[in-house]
Amino acid sequence: MLSPLHKLHIRNPTFLVCSVKLSFYYNLTTITPPADDDDASSLSNLILKLDPQALTHNLEFNSVTWTPDLVNKILKHLWNHGPKAIQFFNLLERHPTYTHSAASFDHAIDIAARLRNYKTVWALVARMRKRRVGPNPKTFAIITERYVSAGKPDKAVRVFLSMQEYGCQQDLNSFNTFLDVLCKSRRVEMAYNLFKVLKRRFRADTISYNIIANGFCLLKRTPRALEVLREMVESGLEPTLKTYNVILNGYFKAGQVKEAWQFFLEMKRRRRCEMDVVTYTTVVHGFGVAGEIQKARQVFDEMIGLGILPSVATYNAYIQVLCKKDNVENAILVFEEMLKKGYTPNATTYNVVIRGLCHVGKMDRAMEYLDKMKDDECGPNVQTYNVIIRYYCDEGEIEKSLKVFKRMGNGECLPNLDTYNVLISAMFGRKRSGDLMVAGKLLIEMVDRGFIPRKFTFNRVLNGLLLTGNQDFAKEILTAQSRCGRLPRQLRL
Repeated sequence: MLSPLHKLHIRNPTFLVCSVKLSFYYNLTTITPPADDDDASSLSNLILKLDPQALTHNLEFNSVTWTPDLVNKILKHLWNHGPKAIQFFNLLERHPTYTHSAASFDHAIDIAARLRNYKTVWALVARMRKRRVGPNPKTFAIITERYVSAGKPDKAVRVFLSMQEYGCQQDLNSFNTFLDVLCKSRRVEMAYNLFKVLKRRFRADTISYNIIANGFCLLKRTPRALEVLREMVESGLEPTLKTYNVILNGYFKAGQVKEAWQFFLEMKRRRRCEMDVVTYTTVVHGFGVAGEIQKARQVFDEMIGLGILPSVATYNAYIQVLCKKDNVENAILVFEEMLKKGYTPNATTYNVVIRGLCHVGKMDRAMEYLDKMKDDECGPNVQTYNVIIRYYCDEGEIEKSLKVFKRMGNGECLPNLDTYNVLISAMFGRKRSGDLMVAGKLLIEMVDRGFIPRKFTFNRVLNGLLLTGNQDFAKEILTAQSRCGRLPRQLRL
């Protein structure tokens, strides 16, 4: 019986100041125009400190040269403070000489949709149309993805089908993008049903089929993915190398290591199936996750021997599996080897090393790598901080976790929902009244920044404050809870 690979055939697989220290009272009118990321970061920090009235005054009367690039960088810095980001965007729209770009509108729409403020989302879309800068296919990709992540896939489908009503023509690319959004959110059946209905209208291509197949692979349903690929062949389309990489990865995700290895060997035997760095990275990572470190090393070495240069993603995958399944010191050796060969590690590279060090309790070294990221001009992201904060909390080092959290608040990287959830949960470990007060302050701060805590989190903090005699502060929590529309049904006193 022929394997799946034999049944498919391939013909051709192919601001504001760097030198001036900013303070809370520093007026933007005295600041020279920004030029780089550091300036955008300084501006963002200042915006966070100013109240709405002061911010309005400074945006209207300052001498900053606003550009779309600068505004986009600021919106990215303010990503985890949604209300402030939207406030800044709206105020700047009144500026006498600056006009928002389509990309800036897309950023603002994404932030508003993450806050589930759909009224603002559609108001921004209307303003894009009025200014004739959109909406474009990317705008609708953002909106549909946010509706899907909010558990509203049916609404996302309606938005996709109504694109033309907003002056945005649907095409194959927008169709494929929407299928990908559904599949990556694990709604592959919905994506497949939509695909069957609309594939002729949009003239589905190989990418369309690959997306659906990958969706089934994400659910570890490799046989179903193979059926989709057979449908692709029957429709007259030829599988590409991307197609085979999808199936290969699907086997590994499903834990079918033997089948994955056979599939890989079959790919090697086909002369017209020239495997690339993605193929080898998939195999290295797949074997590593399965605990077969020696096999992962052999494939990694084989790739280099064949003249296929590893990518940063390859090194990231290799370092990650060494951290998880082998030894973090061996992972660091590979990291150092990567540097010697001239590769520039990215945030993911550092994050997997830092996570590996934290996992074995080497928190001081993890902090050294955090500082090294800044020295190497590879800024730590929210995932970096969350890993360190989580492990400090797990070890009961609450003060150290709060110290790292403070670094985030100082502008290095704003905390996200996970950051707050981890810290608030940790505050209940020592059962101290002071810790519960901190939990309450964190809860109010996260609400102010546009995050919606779970009812469980609200009630846990509220009950903790009441039980420790902090009734006045508990009232503030109730006020915050009412703003989120999540009033408790009853309190456990």
